[in-house]
Amino acid sequence: MNDPRLPPEDRVLSPFTGWTRAHWEAVADHWLLTARRHASPGGGLITPPGRPSAAGIRSDGIEGFARSFLTAAPLLAGRLDDPHDHAGWYARGLAAAMAPDGPDRWGRAIGVDEIRQWNGTPQPIVEAANLAFGLAVCRAQVWDRLDEKLREQTAEWLAHHAAKHGSDNNWLLFTAVIEAFLRSAGYEVPGGHAQEDVDLFESWYLGDGWFNDGPVSPTTRHGNRVDHYNSWVIHPFLWQWYQLSEQPAERRERYLGRLGQFADSYALLFAADGSPLFQGRSLTYRQAVLGGLWTAALAGVGSEAAGARRRLASGVLRRFTVDSGVGGGGAAPSLGWGAAEFLPMCQVYSGPGSPYFAGMGFLGLAAPADHPLWTEAEEPQPSERGDCVRTLHGVGWVIRSGDGVVQIANHASDHVVDPDTGSGDPHYASIGSSTHTAPGVGDAWTAGVDGQVALVDEWGRATRREGLRGTATGEGWAASWYRPRMGGVDVPGARVVSVSVLHQGIELRAHLVTAPPGWTVREGSFAVAGATEPVVEGTSVRGDEVAVRLVPLHGWTGSGIARFHGANALGEHSAAPYLTAEPVPGLPTVYVSAHWLGRSAPAGPVPVTIPVTVAVTGECLVATWGDGRRDEFVLGELFG
Repeated sequence: MNDPRLPPEDRVLSPFTGWTRAHWEAVADHWLLTARRHASPGGGLITPPGRPSAAGIRSDGIEGFARSFLTAAPLLAGRLDDPHDHAGWYARGLAAAMAPDGPDRWGRAIGVDEIRQWNGTPQPIVEAANLAFGLAVCRAQVWDRLDEKLREQTAEWLAHHAAKHGSDNNWLLFTAVIEAFLRSAGYEVPGGHAQEDVDLFESWYLGDGWFNDGPVSPTTRHGNRVDHYNSWVIHPFLWQWYQLSEQPAERRERYLGRLGQFADSYALLFAADGSPLFQGRSLTYRQAVLGGLWTAALAGVGSEAAGARRRLASGVLRRFTVDSGVGGGGAAPSLGWGAAEFLPMCQVYSGPGSPYFAGMGFLGLAAPADHPLWTEAEEPQPSERGDCVRTLHGVGWVIRSGDGVVQIANHASDHVVDPDTGSGDPHYASIGSSTHTAPGVGDAWTAGVDGQVALVDEWGRATRREGLRGTATGEGWAASWYRPRMGGVDVPGARVVSVSVLHQGIELRAHLVTAPPGWTVREGSFAVAGATEPVVEGTSVRGDEVAVRLVPLHGWTGSGIARFHGANALGEHSAAPYLTAEPVPGLPTVYVSAHWLGRSAPAGPVPVTIPVTVAVTGECLVATWGDGRRDEFVLGELFG
């Protein structure tokens, strides 16, 4: 089975994508049968070819099994038959994994507080959680059919991990769900700490249904981590926790309200062609972006109609599998975004089995075939209902959909955990992200052009936008400030206040920059990438799918194009336009620009006009828009 045997499209039930539940089942079956090709003889380890993770190849094999099971579990739960015996195959693999002296025996994780004392890895905590999550979804089809000895062995292995302490982020929900599943199945968990962990995690709630993935320093604000983890871990695992544990009714209703809010706002982040927002870490999980949306649908919360939910989800799965070829040709999903491997976008914890976490994106299959998710006709998803702009005030994002793309202005999430070292991450540092662009990595990240407002020293080295220290939001706009850093150290006397206004199809960016002598100010727009060199015309860049135009409006005196090869997940060739200026040393100066991002015209100049005029007096910016809107900011007073 080299490629999914897809059934004919149904353009009556699914006028937008043509896909039905039968298409989803076909892709799921194909992925699972492909995974078996990379299994050990006993079936307890699944290790596709690829770069091992930092946890080691043995852990990677556990990962491949547990994560591919995330695809099998909802498929088994929602389908009446099991023509490929997925239930039996995973039961036999689990028996091999739990055999005390067998070659597939699963090792045991240590907690993060034990790493210095003991040799080992905490990674299997995650895979124990994935196994528990999947077993909870298909309890009747797998767990209840295991013999008593295997259930006891599995429960004992899971309990070991439930009692461990993982990282202070979404990992708290992993151990919580393991414990909740075991207790729901009648097993005790000595040393369990699920309730306090969920209490702590829920204290990181931001608003609009979104959570921060860890604590934030109350003084420096370092630790802002907002990304797709809200959808592929946080909400599915919180939902499972509330499904499995006894909680007060008012607390359960509060969570379900948050889940509904999240689904409504998160659905705005998908383009009509199925492209998700390219932002944050672990992006090799791909269609796991659908996890939170399926969770809300299964819970019956959120305002979107069932047909609109399926239309969005089918668009995403089709984008990855048919358009990009992920999982085709008999290959396991690679460490990358498209079909090809692209390691620079991956983290050290990602191994060859990691991409199977995309199985969370099949969670909707747990709904049976007669559920409205599968029987109602497709309806337009949010990005197809006209241009819109929405501010997520608690998150610090402004979302804009239009011109065939979805983009965000990010003024809060930077993922800088240690303010003293400021490691930074290009997938968080960009002031703007979108569904059709990706940040530069490798040499492009070192250069610090796309998505950055940088100070460049006389040697050509650029500062980074990391460690955001304050955020403000309003209708259609967001602002932040930070101290430019180089090598984890603040540049003396340097400060940047930035504002993004998204309106009438463009993003207006204004920056109040204070720089020491000898530095240049530079701002880069989105990086356009593709299989061929992007076409450049002035400060407009056009690629195969998307185009960007950058227009200086105040303060900028120079411009250029930064080109790179092999430094972007969306294509071998990438280019980003940028603007430059020579600041007056020590004097705060305002710089203003307009950024347009949209689907690429096949030829000719990028078709866009700039519907705004600006006036700058000192540190005061007044923007007057073509439709009569007026924005006024005193940049120096936004954050004191």
